[in-house]
Amino acid sequence: MRLRLLAGALAGCALAVAGTGAAQAVSDQLWISVPSETVLPGPDTDGSAPERRLTVDITHDNLDNGVPAGQLTVDASEIASFAQVSWPDNCVPESAVKASCAFPEMPTGTASVTAARLGLRALPDADLSASGSVRYTATAGELTSHTSETLVTLGDGPDLGLSQAEYQRGLRPGTDTSVRATVANSGNRAVDRTLLWLNASYGLRFEERHSNCEYRQHETGTSAVCVLDEPVAPGQEYALVTELGVGRKALYERFDHSVEPYADERLEHLRGDWTWTRGTGTELDLLPVTAAGDDDLDLSDNARSVILEARNTADLKLIGSRVTGAVGDTVTAGVTVHNRGPAWVASLGAGAPVSTVRFQAPEGTTVVGLPEDCYALPPSEEGPAATTYFCWTPIYLHDKASYTIEVQLRIDRVVRGARTTVATVIDDAELDIRRFDPNLRNNRTSIVVN
Repeated sequence: MRLRLLAGALAGCALAVAGTGAAQAVSDQLWISVPSETVLPGPDTDGSAPERRLTVDITHDNLDNGVPAGQLTVDASEIASFAQVSWPDNCVPESAVKASCAFPEMPTGTASVTAARLGLRALPDADLSASGSVRYTATAGELTSHTSETLVTLGDGPDLGLSQAEYQRGLRPGTDTSVRATVANSGNRAVDRTLLWLNASYGLRFEERHSNCEYRQHETGTSAVCVLDEPVAPGQEYALVTELGVGRKALYERFDHSVEPYADERLEHLRGDWTWTRGTGTELDLLPVTAAGDDDLDLSDNARSVILEARNTADLKLIGSRVTGAVGDTVTAGVTVHNRGPAWVASLGAGAPVSTVRFQAPEGTTVVGLPEDCYALPPSEEGPAATTYFCWTPIYLHDKASYTIEVQLRIDRVVRGARTTVATVIDDAELDIRRFDPNLRNNRTSIVVN
């Protein structure tokens, strides 16, 4: 079976264990969400070092439950020899390296809360080879988490980061939008030039092809590699604005971008063996940040993804087939998923198939061959009396494009007009076609034998 990607996976989370006999704990699970590791900029020649913020979130699984207010315990004793901790107002320090932090309740329907935003800074005489872990546990009512931790190491050099731009939904095809993010250097050395990589999915377009960028069209969109000449000193922040057009075929779109210090070998690696075309428009520049940053600004990642959803439809249609043969013959029956548009359909985040089709063998036949992206569900007392087969399309299907699933059938006995229904699975949790398909009546067809 296809291994599907889990979007929004939480790094460094720990599964909760429940108190004995507690109904709340039995029906829910508490998690701690923290970065699994972070690198602190080492001290400069004068002993100063920038502060790195570490955000600790508490989540739980059962949103039908409310979770009472709780306590997060933080133990930073392992990094005390090379770093100091700044505690937020909601934390009560027991010592310079340990504290208990109160976090608010999570009412029904609330998935997470922030428990602490810790400040970490390298000590003036810190050994750059030092490392250690900050450890956390949390309790809320009868829920108690296992210990989670963040490995802290020291680094000497620039450290570019990119903030997470807001997701956008309800966009109208034929309009324009922009993705706005903040680029900052959280290290202790300046960056003279920045290497920027961009990717806009098929339903989006770059409004301008900048002269300091190279562009490449591919099957699922357009990529760009840009060289930005603005130096970024430690602690500096710049705005990065990408103007995008929302195409007539847009539906579930994705925009990706990443930043890193410029290096010739990295540029050649990003170019690969593909052909790139340099833009002719104005240069793309980093812009000075003119407003105070948001309290939630997170610059701990070099690469970010942004989801942009358009208000559009794509009519999927199933097309069956008719086959003939004698007893003992093996025949190929095709099931075609056709996208009538106007939008393309892509699951570029979750990696789910555009469509899952379900069928059984026609009477008098046996399924003897299936494509790789198919599986069989044997009959059971609770389910269907015959083996049921499920097959997936790829994770994207362009407008007016088709994908055919070929099924090998062995004819065991001739049954005139033997027929089986092929249908699209409508309620797939990862990509529910009811959200975009305006006509579900044509999501059924038949395989007919003889």
